[in-house]
Amino acid sequence: MRLKLMGILLVLWSLNGTLIDLGNDYRRHMSGGSLIISNLDKDQDTGVYQCTAFNTWGAILSRRASLQFAYLDNFKSQTVRSAVNVREGQGVVLLCGPPAHSGELTFAWIFNEYPYFVQQDSRRFISQETGSLYIAKVESSDVGNYTCVVNNTVTREKVLSSPTPLVLRSDGVMGEYEPKIEVHFPDSVPAAKESVVKLECFALGNPVPEISWRRTSGIPFPSKVKMKNSNAVLEIPNLQQEDAGTYECMAENRRGKNAARGRISFHAKPHWLQTMTDTALSIEENLFWECKATGKPKPSYSWLKNGDQVVAEGRVQIENGALSIAALNLSDSGMYQCVAENKHGIIYSSAQLMVLASPPSFSKSPLRALLKARSGSEVTLECKPQASPPAISLWKKGNEILQRTERITLLPNGTLKITNVTRRDAASYTCVAKNQFGTASTTGRLIITEPTRITMRPTNMEIIVGESIVLPCQIACDPALDVSFSWAFNGQLIDFQRDSDHFERVGGVSHLSISGDLMIRNIQLNHGGKYVCVIDTDVESLSTSAILVVKGPPGPPDKVAVEEITDSTAQLSWTPGRDNGSPITGYIIQARTPFTVGWQAVDTVPEVVNGNMLTATVVGLNAWVEYEFRVVARNTVGLGEPSPASTKTRTEDAIPDTAPTDVGGGGGTKSELVITWEPVPEELQNGEGFGYIIAFRPVGTVTWTRAVISTPGVARYVFRNDTIPPFSPFDVKVGAYNNRGEGPFSSIATVYSAEEVPSVAPKRVRTRSVSAVQIEVIWEALPAIPERVLGYEAVYWEDDTKPDTVGKVRISGNYTLVNITGLKANTVYYLSVAAFNTAGPGPQSAPINTTTKKPPPDRAPLNIQWTMIGSTLTLHWDPVVAMETESKVTGYLVLLKRHRYNDINTILTNKTTVELSLSANDNYLIQIKAMSEGGEGAGSEPIHIHKLSFLLLIGGVFLVSSQAALLVFVAGMGARGSGAIRLSPLYLSAVLISAMLCSVW
Repeated sequence: MRLKLMGILLVLWSLNGTLIDLGNDYRRHMSGGSLIISNLDKDQDTGVYQCTAFNTWGAILSRRASLQFAYLDNFKSQTVRSAVNVREGQGVVLLCGPPAHSGELTFAWIFNEYPYFVQQDSRRFISQETGSLYIAKVESSDVGNYTCVVNNTVTREKVLSSPTPLVLRSDGVMGEYEPKIEVHFPDSVPAAKESVVKLECFALGNPVPEISWRRTSGIPFPSKVKMKNSNAVLEIPNLQQEDAGTYECMAENRRGKNAARGRISFHAKPHWLQTMTDTALSIEENLFWECKATGKPKPSYSWLKNGDQVVAEGRVQIENGALSIAALNLSDSGMYQCVAENKHGIIYSSAQLMVLASPPSFSKSPLRALLKARSGSEVTLECKPQASPPAISLWKKGNEILQRTERITLLPNGTLKITNVTRRDAASYTCVAKNQFGTASTTGRLIITEPTRITMRPTNMEIIVGESIVLPCQIACDPALDVSFSWAFNGQLIDFQRDSDHFERVGGVSHLSISGDLMIRNIQLNHGGKYVCVIDTDVESLSTSAILVVKGPPGPPDKVAVEEITDSTAQLSWTPGRDNGSPITGYIIQARTPFTVGWQAVDTVPEVVNGNMLTATVVGLNAWVEYEFRVVARNTVGLGEPSPASTKTRTEDAIPDTAPTDVGGGGGTKSELVITWEPVPEELQNGEGFGYIIAFRPVGTVTWTRAVISTPGVARYVFRNDTIPPFSPFDVKVGAYNNRGEGPFSSIATVYSAEEVPSVAPKRVRTRSVSAVQIEVIWEALPAIPERVLGYEAVYWEDDTKPDTVGKVRISGNYTLVNITGLKANTVYYLSVAAFNTAGPGPQSAPINTTTKKPPPDRAPLNIQWTMIGSTLTLHWDPVVAMETESKVTGYLVLLKRHRYNDINTILTNKTTVELSLSANDNYLIQIKAMSEGGEGAGSEPIHIHKLSFLLLIGGVFLVSSQAALLVFVAGMGARGSGAIRLSPLYLSAVLISAMLCSVW
C-alpha cells in the first residue's frame, strides 16, 4: 500500500467489512499504521482484515489479510476400538478418523506400543490425506494393536487415537486376487502456480501390487517429478502451466491390474502486467488509464476512488480494466485504485490524479535574456508556459505583433522559427500567453553574429616516437561570442588533467585570432591516430581534424624457432612484429649460452638479413652448447625491442677443435716432471667425455710418452720416474679429446724436470744494525755447485722459543746483501741465509744475532723561528734532547718541497740553524726532523712560504714563532730591530695580507 505527496494523515482498519472501533477496544491498537492485537481470541479475531489510508489527496485500500487460528481437538472416544478381523493374505484398511482441527496435519501409526512406528513400504502405506493405514496383504506378523498419531504442523500439537486390534481369522488363508485401488486422488485436482502437488495411489492385492504412473498425453515426466513411498506418492514441485493434465496411476500384480485417473487443473492468482502511474492533467482534458493482469481463471476488474467503488456513468466509462473520464473537473482529483480479482486472489494498483487549473506562468521556462544566432542560420524560440488549461500564445518583435512570412513560422505549440536570419532580425522578442485564468509574458533579446572561421588547421603529420609537436587550431570569430576549444583523440575526448604527462592545451587571444592549439609531448606509439579540434561558440560548433602517424622502432618479432641445427649452425625462423609506422629494414640475430655474459650478436648467412626475410642461418656456433636465440628488428627510426627467446636448443657434438693453451710446467720434487696448461673452456669442449692427452719426450729423442686425463677441469699433470735426471729438458704438448675422437695438440713447449735444492749453505754471513727498524745482512756468494742457485733468502726470528716471530726475505739473482725492514726497535734478532731454486731452499747458514738500534726521539723540533732577507730564509730551532731509551741525536734533516716541481730537497746539518736560498716564483713547504742512529724522529709542523710574500715584502724582515703568533715588520732594506715599531696604514695592510699568506700550520 502506498499514499503519496503529503503523507498519511489517517488509517482505519476493518474486520470482515466492519470498521474496528479502536477507542473502545483494549486488545487492539495501532502503531505507525500497523494494527497490533494482543491476547488473541479465536472467536473475536478470526476473519479478513483491510486498512484504508487517508491524506489530503484522497484514500486507498490495502490488500486483504486473512487471520485464522490453528487447533487440534482430542479424539472423541478414548476406549479401545473394535477389533478388525482379517484373513492372512487379505488386504485391510485401518481408519484414523482425525478429530476437529484447523491447520495442516501429518499422520503416523504406532504398532503395539511407543516408539514402534509402522514403517511404510510396498505393502504398507499411510495416507497423508485421510490418515488411514493401508496394508495391501496381511501377514501373521501384522497382528497387534494399531494407534493413529495426528500432528498439527502449525501448533505442533499431537493426539493419539484409541488402539485398533488387528486379528487373524481362523477360517483359512486368502487366495490371490487382482489389485483393488483403495487410495486414489480426485478426478479433478486444482493446483496453484508454483505450489507442490502430491498425488496418492495405493492398492490392496495378493500378491502385493506394484504402482506405476504416467501422463495420458504420453508426455514424459520432467526431472523435477519425484516418486516416493514405493511409488505410492507422485510429487510435482513448483507447478507450472505445462504440468496441468490427466495423470494415471496403475496398480498391477500377476492376477491383474487396475487404474485410477485424475486431472490436475492449473490456477494462478492475479499478477500485474500493466499498471497506471500518477497523472497530472489540466481541467477539461480527458483521462485514460488502463491496467492489465494475468491469472487463471482470468481476473475481473473494478475501480476505486478514495476507497469507494467507481460507477460507470456519464463522463466516466469502465471497460475491461480501462478507466476513462472525459472533460475533467477539479472534483475528479483523488486517489484511484485498479482492482484485479479471481477466486484465488485480489491485487491493487494505486495512482493519484491531479486536475490542474492555473493561469499561464513562465517561471520554469522563461526565454533566455540574451539569445545569439549566427547570420544565415535558423533561430527557434520556444514559448512553453505552464498553464491549465493550455494557454493561447502570440509573439511580438519589440512592440509589433509578429505575423507569418516566408522566413517567419508560428507553430501551433507556440514555437517561433526564423530562417536565414540577418542583422535586421536582431531585436527583443516577447511571447504573450493567455487562458481564462490570466495572462503572462516572457522576453529575450536576439543578437546576430558573424560566422566563425577556422584560420589555421592541423595537418596530417608523421613524427618519430619521443618527439613533441603542436597541432594548431586557430579561429577568427565575432567578438560577442564565447568560445571554447576541446580536442578528441580517436573519438574520445582528451582529459587534460588525467593525461597531463603528454597533452597540454596551449594558445591564447590576439587581435586577429583565438587559438586552442594542442601540444603533445614525448609522443608514444599509442598516440598515433585521428585528432579532432572542436570549436564551440554560443551559436555554432565547428571542427577540424588531422591524422598523426607516429613512427617508432619496430615491435619485437615473435615465434622464434630453431628449424634445424648442426654442430656449428642453426636454421632460424620467426614472424615479424609491428613496423610501427616505418618499414622494417633488417634483422639482427642474437644468441645466449650459459657461458656468455648476456646476449651477443652472431654471424649469419646471409651476412645481412634484410627486412623481407623471416629465416636465416646462424654460423660459427660451438658444438655441444645449449643456445637460446632472439631476433631484433630495425627500421629507419632505430632498433626495436628483442623478441622472446627461442626454446633452448643444443648443437650437435663434434671432435674437439681447440687445443689447450699456455702449456708449461717445471718445478716439483725430485724425479718429477710437472706439466701445466690452461684448461679448455667448457663451451669449446664440443661434446661429452672430454679429457686431455699429455705427450712428452726428452729433448732430442723421437718417441712420445702419452698420458690421458679424463677430468676436463684438471690443468696439471705430474710424471714421476726415478730415472728422470734433475733439471732435464723435455718436449711437451697437450691435446684434447671427447667421445667423438681426438682433437689438435698444442704447440711443443720445453719443460724442465724438477731440480734438487742447493746443497751448500752461504758462508761468511754478517749483519749490521742500520736503524731501529732495519738490519743489513751480507754474505759471500756460493761457488759453482751442481745445483742451480736462483737467489738467496734470509730468515730471521726473535727467539727460538717463538716460532710465530719467524720472518723471511727473498732476493733473486746473484746478490749478496739484503735489508730487512719493519723490525722492532732495540730487539735481538737471529738470522741465517740459504740459497734457493725451484726445488726450494737449501741448507741454512749458522745463525747469528744482532740488535736493532734504540728508537729515535719521538718529539719534533720546537720553537722554530725564521727570518727572510731578500730570497734567503734563515731557520732557527731548539735542540732535541734524546731520552735514555732513545738513540742520541746526531743531526737534523731539513725537508724542502717545491710545489711547482713537486720535488723534495733534503739538507743535513749538525747545527740548530740553516740558511736556504728560495725562488720568488714558487711556493715552498718546509719541515724539520731530528736524526739519530735509530733513524728519523718526528717532523715539525709544516711551514708554508707563498710566493706572494716576496712581492709584498721586498726589503722587509719576518720573524715567525710557532709558539706565539708574532709578526713584526721593519721598514728598510736589511734592517733588523727590536721593541715597538710604529706602522703606517699602508705598511699595516701589507703586514695583514702577509699574515694571511705566511703562517705556521
